[in-house]
Formats: sequence, C-alpha cells, structure tokens
Amino acid sequence: MDIYTFLSQHGIAYQRFDHEAVFTCEQAKDVRTEPMPGKDTKNLFLRDEKGRRHFLVTVGHEKQVDLKALKQLFDVQKLSFASPERLKAHLDVEPGSVTLLGLVNDAAHAVEVFIDDAVWSAEAVCCHPLVNTATLCISHEGIEKFLQATGHAWRVVNIPSK
Repeated sequence: MDIYTFLSQHGIAYQRFDHEAVFTCEQAKDVRTEPMPGKDTKNLFLRDEKGRRHFLVTVGHEKQVDLKALKQLFDVQKLSFASPERLKAHLDVEPGSVTLLGLVNDAAHAVEVFIDDAVWSAEAVCCHPLVNTATLCISHEGIEKFLQATGHAWRVVNIPSK
C-alpha cells in the first residue's frame, strides 16, 4: 500500500521532511535541518514468547521503555523484540523504519497497538512514512483518523520507563 495514497484517500494532512536514512533517535536529531512541528517518537515492535501476539508500542523518542514492566501490562510471560522477518510480515517495513503508519499493511489486525499517553496528548506526531528517509508530521486528529481508517483498536497507556 502506498502510504501517501492512503493518507490522501482518507483526508489526512501531513508535513513531509526528507532526510538521509536514520536508524536511531540520536541519528534523527543529527540530520535535522529544520524544526518539525510534532512529538518525536520511537516505535518498538515486540512479540510474546510463543510469537502468537505482536505489539506496536509508540513512545516519545526520549523514553527508555522498561520491558519487564511492559510484559506485566501486556499479561505475557516473556516479551522480546520481533525479528526483521516478523516486522516485514506484519507491517511490511524494515528495521529502522518501524512506524505507526505501518499498520496500513496489517490487514489481519494481528498487531496490538499501544500508544504512550504523552504521545497521544501531543498536538502532532512525527513518524516515518514506511521508510526511514523521511518523516511525516501528522496532527493528533490525523493520527486518530488513520487508526480508525485501518480498523485498528489502540490503547493509550502510560508506558513504563526505566
């Protein structure tokens, strides 16, 4: 699915910022040539021990997520990062490009979505458009419209930090 076509079809506005490929939040800060009008995010794609449940966790870029506390929140025995193969199969993105917008490719709704309350309360959110060579800034209303258009339920929680 072409993300720009999807956003256009659903009337979701965005500001696009092109940049060189980034794989970490620190790299993203280093390549900025202008301020972006939204909350910087990082996304974790996780799985339970048996690989039956998959989770997309979106937090502010500065947050250090406590995976031990997160497994209690998800009610799972073990929690780990999903493999690049699982990431490709569920969200059709490569490592370094994990994004809320990847949910456009999860037609089976197999991915559970958790958004940190600090991100949810932001006026706008910055996220990759399925590749890590650009960033889109989308209003809170636009993110909500996107999630509704993909048919994904989401939970807004205080993601535990270290």
